Amino acid sequence: MTYLGIRHFDRFHGLPVHTPAPSSGALPAADSVAWRLECDYGEGADFTTVWDQFLDVVDTERVRALVIGPWWRTDYTPFDEVLELLVDDASAFPALRGLFLADVVSEECEVSWLRMCDITPVLEALPSLEEFAVRGCGHAGLGMRPLRHAALKSLRFESGGLPGALARAVAASELPALERLDLWFGSSWYGGDATVDDIRPLLSGGAFPRLRHLGLQNSEIQDEIALAVGSAPVVAQLETLALSMGTLSDAGGEALLTGQPLNHLSTLDLRHHYLTGPVLDRIRTACAPAVVEAGEAEDDYADPDDEDDEPERYVAVSE
Repeated sequence: MTYLGIRHFDRFHGLPVHTPAPSSGALPAADSVAWRLECDYGEGADFTTVWDQFLDVVDTERVRALVIGPWWRTDYTPFDEVLELLVDDASAFPALRGLFLADVVSEECEVSWLRMCDITPVLEALPSLEEFAVRGCGHAGLGMRPLRHAALKSLRFESGGLPGALARAVAASELPALERLDLWFGSSWYGGDATVDDIRPLLSGGAFPRLRHLGLQNSEIQDEIALAVGSAPVVAQLETLALSMGTLSDAGGEALLTGQPLNHLSTLDLRHHYLTGPVLDRIRTACAPAVVEAGEAEDDYADPDDEDDEPERYVAVSE
């Protein structure tokens, strides 16, 4: 499922998200919900206390999914301490299959302000994990190293600025079970320096043999990505493709039209685009019977009082 913009998950890993309150009384069965752990801004316990209380009152051996919300009470703090808790207590969660880090919306903290870290240790500590999602930006510390993970089926980075090093690490990883991959490239203003060259190995089709969904989204270089996708061998194995949330223009649309056929897909997601109507109509015709999700085109921004102001295009999520 593709989300346009940043919002809280109400379901994760096929389960309703539940945030336990300090005095909530009876709790749901440990394996019936995705547990969301967070701190209340300016009041209540710190995250370490929230974590310890959760381990005390919930049968963590049955927990199937965790969602980590805001982990600070006042000043934004680095994610390292939370990551250490997850890694140190990984053995307490033998049934854990879904993990989302930094389920935070702009009212709580802008995505580019989240003080993230290298998230590789938590993947290494949870070899049975099947779904992993992270929100954050490169200029605020988000990182990953290449690794092998035999169980991971879904990997998602929601970023306002995806580091090239992280994109290269994903492409260099051994993920034989991976079926879904979403990468939000974001803006160069917020550490988004990933390029098409960084993801060439995964476009080749040999990196992830079970991949059925690919999202290369929220990018300032969406036209370049469209051009690369037009000849990428991986496309033949896909069922769904998302090129949404970015600055896709008619140049990228033409690249899709002149590239390989996309009508074997069930869905092509182009929402939040800058395509003109005629080009979009041609894409819909060429891709039939695939469903092309597009909606209305975004408006180029230009200062009406400045005749020399060049129209600008924006990704859906940056700051």
